Amino acid sequence: MQKQSPLLRIWGWGKDEHGRLAGAVISALIAVVLGMLPYFAAAQVIIGMLAGEKDLSFYLPWLGLGLAGHTARTLLYNMALSMSHKATFSILKNIRQKILEKLPKLPLGTVMDMSSGKMKQIIVDQVDGMETTLAHLFPELTANIAGPLFIVVCLFVLDARCALLSIVTLPVGMAFMMSVMGSYAKNYEGAVKTTQEMNGTIVEYIGGIEVIKAFNQGKSSYAKFADRVKANAAYYYNWMKKSQFGVSMGYSIVPASLVTILPVGWLWYRNGSLPVETFIMVIILSLGIAGPLIAAMNFVDTLATVGTTVASVDELLSAEEQHHGDKEVCIKSKDIELSHVSFGYHEDKNILRDVSLSIPAGRMTALVGPSGSGKSTIAKLIAGFWDVKDGTVSMGGVDEKKIPLEQLYDQVAFVSQDNYLFDESVRENIRQGRLSASDKEVEAAAKAAGCDAFIRSLEKGYETNVGGGGAHLSGGERQRIAIARAMLKDAPIVILDEATAYIDPENEAVIQKAIAKLIRGKGSPQGREDALGHKTVIVIAHRLSTIKDADKIVVVKDGKIEAAGKHEELRKTCPLYESMWQAHIGAKDGDVA
Repeated sequence: MQKQSPLLRIWGWGKDEHGRLAGAVISALIAVVLGMLPYFAAAQVIIGMLAGEKDLSFYLPWLGLGLAGHTARTLLYNMALSMSHKATFSILKNIRQKILEKLPKLPLGTVMDMSSGKMKQIIVDQVDGMETTLAHLFPELTANIAGPLFIVVCLFVLDARCALLSIVTLPVGMAFMMSVMGSYAKNYEGAVKTTQEMNGTIVEYIGGIEVIKAFNQGKSSYAKFADRVKANAAYYYNWMKKSQFGVSMGYSIVPASLVTILPVGWLWYRNGSLPVETFIMVIILSLGIAGPLIAAMNFVDTLATVGTTVASVDELLSAEEQHHGDKEVCIKSKDIELSHVSFGYHEDKNILRDVSLSIPAGRMTALVGPSGSGKSTIAKLIAGFWDVKDGTVSMGGVDEKKIPLEQLYDQVAFVSQDNYLFDESVRENIRQGRLSASDKEVEAAAKAAGCDAFIRSLEKGYETNVGGGGAHLSGGERQRIAIARAMLKDAPIVILDEATAYIDPENEAVIQKAIAKLIRGKGSPQGREDALGHKTVIVIAHRLSTIKDADKIVVVKDGKIEAAGKHEELRKTCPLYESMWQAHIGAKDGDVA
């Protein structure tokens, strides 16, 4: 399939603004025509002065015509730019909205594989960089090309020989410019790549500054950061250095039309083949060719940058989405079934291999196993963060692909060991569980999660800003807020992925009570319990003592189900589980089974 040109792609994104953009182009064209009047007026004034004309009545009409033309051109040109700018900012808003609407539809892996530095550069910097193109390209490029063409036509009408003389320098200067511009798109693509690498390193360096300091890795980490910054600067320096000669020669030669017109025109005037009036008109008009063309050439840079930007935006907008039904379905129960599921985050490597698993509704099922065995992957597939290609994941007998994503996400409360908190107040972070919740419901969820007391002890209580990622809070405090958020959501399926990983022993009992309430549906703002008195709960834990009373324990190893059953049964029948249990109780300094 042939790729659409960047400008046509942008034109498609801005279909609601075609009227404004067309109006801007038409206004710019009319402005070009009216902008020629001062040239003609100036030529007539000079001709009159050379002829010895002293009557003011001769000059006033020409001066008035020149002023009127200049005024009309200015007004129309400003009108064109106003229309194009309004259209541009509307289009940029639409592009950003399309990206932000697209991101939640993408598999989590697609988003996670893209660094935050690259994501920020595309959504903020590169989309912003299209403003010059959209706001100025259509009216200005139109005017800058149409103006010189109109002048050349006028010159051919006046004298074809002079018209040819006036454009002799153009192909020579353009040849130098094209020696640089021919590789501009490739060079700019490289510039974007090195900038993205630098941005990614900066974000990584700042985000990991605590670890860098804690392990005294400042020297090596700063060296990587400095190398990326220097590489970025060196790329731009070398690019500009090799472009300097061609650009300088082009800018010097293109405007030099008088180098040919003055000497040759003078000879033609001396031998009587070129009237003085025509000679003067040719000189004045030729001065209006180079400036607009040079301005038009500057858009070559813009077109190249836009091509790269459009490719980056298209990479996001055309990324494969999760394909789910668009009509809400009836989910009668909350039992979950995985049937012959094979899955990998990358096509060449499967993490899960032919996994079949039943998770009963209203019961607690624990997933245990060595690190990297696939436990979290199973949980995230159930939550709908990815879609399976091989096998099926069903909820209440309904294939999850038939459940609209919005409905599917409403069914699940997911609490992981790395819960993200937004750079907002504690209250608003808890309210993310259900945006329509009242302040009273938010505080009720916090009390049920055992975090009301510590929240009220903060400087501004519930209005305290938690910082980016919850940086102003401890790991345990962040975890309790995440549980409060899940309680506020009050979903019928609860997935706890190492939910107590960052909790100190002092607070673990508080968290366990909060989780117990979350599982039973007690303490929820709605004040209800789910059918069967419990929610469907999936727990991933390395601390086996926290899940030994689970209704069902599933042992996962190397992407496969090793065994399933209750605690005592697995200790007898599954050597892997028994070895994990012995390692766990040994780590508890003498605790016995």
